[in-house]
Amino acid sequence: MSDCPTWLKSAIADARDGDGALSVARLGSADRLGAGDLKLTSAAFADGEDLDPCFTADEEDAVAPPLEWSQPPAGTMEMALIVEDADASAKCHWLVFGIAPQRGKLMEGETPPRTGKNGAGNSDWLLPAPPQEDEPHRFVFQLYALDAPLGLSPGASRKALTEAMEGHVLSVALLTATYARETEIEDWDDIEVE
Repeated sequence: MSDCPTWLKSAIADARDGDGALSVARLGSADRLGAGDLKLTSAAFADGEDLDPCFTADEEDAVAPPLEWSQPPAGTMEMALIVEDADASAKCHWLVFGIAPQRGKLMEGETPPRTGKNGAGNSDWLLPAPPQEDEPHRFVFQLYALDAPLGLSPGASRKALTEAMEGHVLSVALLTATYARETEIEDWDDIEVE
């Protein structure tokens, strides 16, 4: 388990020691958190709130949630997004890079032009599917403003992306969603209907 830096513990609700495995623990710092007033929001959930099942493996036609960000700080050349499950050893759910250095958004279900390989080895939004017996998992959306273009090709790995970002982070914005799968009803005969 990786220790979670103090600055990150104050940025993530219900932070735990294992949160040090998140990419932001290595790439971010207290002075880069929200630098230049960079903010990441979603019309689908507020920071720390539940992720709707329509963005998870519990829905048949699930898609990625909508995201919106403020103007990045001066000197930003490119932006990148990493989404990781803080409660599953920072399993990667989405890598997006080559984002224009300006205020912007990703619409619900939008497929960005440059994505890397997630924890399942593909370039899509990896639908959250924590085990049903688990407590809610925390999905940490990390938006980075970078002072250099990365020059990575689509399909890059998280390792390649984070190595290319090292030393180039001007600012990082965090947004956390929680999600727990609903327990399936095993025997409908046991349910009382009024």
